[in-house]
Parts: sequence; structure tokens; C-alpha cells
Amino acid sequence: MFGEEIRYAREAAGFTQGEVGKLFHCDRTVISRIESGRRKPSLEEVEALDRLFNTGDLLKRLYGRVDWNASIEHPDWFEEYVDQEAIAIGVRTYQDSVMYGLLQCPQYARAVFAAGDAAGSPGEVEEQTRARLSRQRRFLAPDGPLLLVILDESAVRTVVGGPDVMRCQMEHLLRVAQLPNIVIQVAPFSHRRLVINAAMVLLELPDGQRLVYSESLDQGHLSDASETVAKHQRRYDQLRAECLSESDSLRLFADALEGFRDDEQRARRGRVAEEQLQRRQWRQLHRGSPRIPARRRPGA
Repeated sequence: MFGEEIRYAREAAGFTQGEVGKLFHCDRTVISRIESGRRKPSLEEVEALDRLFNTGDLLKRLYGRVDWNASIEHPDWFEEYVDQEAIAIGVRTYQDSVMYGLLQCPQYARAVFAAGDAAGSPGEVEEQTRARLSRQRRFLAPDGPLLLVILDESAVRTVVGGPDVMRCQMEHLLRVAQLPNIVIQVAPFSHRRLVINAAMVLLELPDGQRLVYSESLDQGHLSDASETVAKHQRRYDQLRAECLSESDSLRLFADALEGFRDDEQRARRGRVAEEQLQRRQWRQLHRGSPRIPARRRPGA
């Protein structure tokens, strides 16, 4: 019911969901989820909506009457995380094995979804890829939120989709690393004392709240418990101290790029050689086959 009131106020004020999303620096889907009752907005967001729609303090008063705990009895853990990511002003993350989602190029993201355990049809893979890329837009903008990324070296060395996809991914990393709001560092295989056994994300929200998100095999975990957040923040800071510098990390990406280019060229030469061999074998087979005389046409 609260979401319906927001939708009614928005339409009465003459705004689209996309227009409100731009004013709030978030994707249209965030507004859609608020209006459908699937996302709890912050009090600051509700106050801003009151001002935007010129509704006095109506939405704020309704907000205070909602039993929010009852409305999220069975939350979708990943959608809840994505909602918080969409409004975060700072993201600090550690990623191992595969590239961090907000830094994946289209080719890499497509290869990840196509190779997943629950890979669907080509259409579903494309839909998943578009959804992931849509989350990147606000972070890849020149004035985007702070994004500090620690990549385990395994995320750089693990080949996903083949050397051509990895070449595109390394080129993408070198481009986005030039943005002023993005810092990417590598935790190398060597000279590491601290080991973190799972990827994690630390979110900083506009109201100062901090959250930590991690995933197990089949479940995501989003927590705002201050002790939990502080523990993981400390581990993140310790790991960052053991990382390569930003410039050394970029050199590692450049070296990996050259390696994947070489692999791609070797693979291309191998494919050409295989095609040539198949053609020679076909010609030899054709030359060695018995000749069948053409049928004479009547009167010829």
C-alpha cells in the first residue's frame, strides 16, 4: 500500500519512474521496486520524495506506520543487495576466481552466464548480461560513486570464455581504471600472509550506514551488524596493505593482455591450420574417388 501511494503521488506530480531515478542517481528499476513494495526506501529518500512530489509530509507519516519487518519476511537476498548497491556512495570489494561483476566487460559477463551451472537459453543469457551491465552504469560514469576493488590474482589468470574474451576483459580493466572514482589493485599469489576465503562487498550508503555482503554456495548474506561490518572492514584494509600498488596492478593487467593476445593469435593460427588440413584431406579424398561419367542428354 505504501508503494502504491508513492506511485500515485509520482503520477499526480507528472514524473516517470526514469525521471525520478535520474534525480535520485539510481536506475529506474529501483523506483519500480519501491512502488511495488519490494524495496524499503530510507527515511531520507522518503523525505526527498515528499519534497519532489509536493506532498507535504504525507509519505513520511505513512512510512512511520509501515511494519517493515513483516513486509520482508521472505526477502530475496540478491535483489535486496542490488537495491542497496544502486544507492551506495562507496563500494569496497574483494573478488577471487572470477572478475568482479561491476568490472566485467560484455563478452566476459556473457561467457560467465553461458558457462554457469544454471545456464539458460541464449535469450536468458542475454537478459542476465544486460541486467549486470545496467548495474555498472552509475559506477562507470566520470562522477560515479567510489569503487575500490581488490582482485585476487586468480581472477586475472583464470581464463573465462577463451583468450579473445580475456583480451577484451584486460582492455576493459585498463580503460575503467582511468576513471577518477575507480581504484583496482591485485592481491598477488606471492607475498601474501592474509587469506580471505570468500568474496565480499562493503557498501557505504548515503545516510552513513555500512553493510557487508558475501555469498556461500547457494545463499547471499547481507548484514548491517556493526561488529560484523567492522570485522570485515578490518580484514579488507589488512589485505589491501598486501596488494600491489595501483600502478603495478595496471602493469600486471597490461602483461596479461599481451599474453592473452599471443594465445589468441596461436589459437587463430591453429584454427587456420586445421581448416587447411581438412581441405587437403577433402581434396585427396575427392581425387582418389572413382570418376562417374556425366549422363548424356538425349540428342547430344
